[in-house]
Amino acid sequence: MAADRPHSDCRVHPETAFSNAFIDGVYEKLAPVYDLMFGKLLQPGRRAAVARMGLRPGMSVLEVGVGTGIDLFLYPPDSRITGIDLSSKMLAKARERVARHRLPHVRLCEMDAARLTFADDSFDVVYAPYMISVVPDPGQVAREMRRVCRAGGTILILNHFRSSSPLVASVERAIAPVTMHVGFKSDLDLIDVLSAGRLQPRSIEKVNVPRIWSLVSCTKN
Repeated sequence: MAADRPHSDCRVHPETAFSNAFIDGVYEKLAPVYDLMFGKLLQPGRRAAVARMGLRPGMSVLEVGVGTGIDLFLYPPDSRITGIDLSSKMLAKARERVARHRLPHVRLCEMDAARLTFADDSFDVVYAPYMISVVPDPGQVAREMRRVCRAGGTILILNHFRSSSPLVASVERAIAPVTMHVGFKSDLDLIDVLSAGRLQPRSIEKVNVPRIWSLVSCTKN
């Protein structure tokens, strides 16, 4: 499957463009420097997530918020990977990476994570790396992730969530308006996201250094 070939199920809904305009603008600015800023720092979490998937030959993965495709080479070549992102600038970087590393098992689609155009039960694994705190409606994204995951499949969310410490949480709330300008909400509540998506965590592990990011694994049942 060629990464830059148009697909009938890879549409962007124009009616959602204005609600996502701010986020798209943020990532248009970040695209040239994203790998430098967030590459090495966050790569241990990405590696842990792919390991947690337990991929077998032929399994399908949807990466929601593929960005510059910084972790696409982590997937085994006998898997089937679909990466979606709203930002055309980030996807351009991902397409360059797919071509450079020759990854025929990867396809890339410009799409809104809150309005996935895939059918129900389409993927064995649905994975959102470092993006659920960026979107306007995290709960809707979680619901969409659950919808397109097959029964018994795995849903993974890798992200920073609001601390359980009242003191740290108060700081995260205070700085949230500032962090939005570099692409994320610092005070997103994990329980709210899981509840909105009707997801029960199978495991929650801290990843990266410092360990302020969580890898949340769920099974669709």
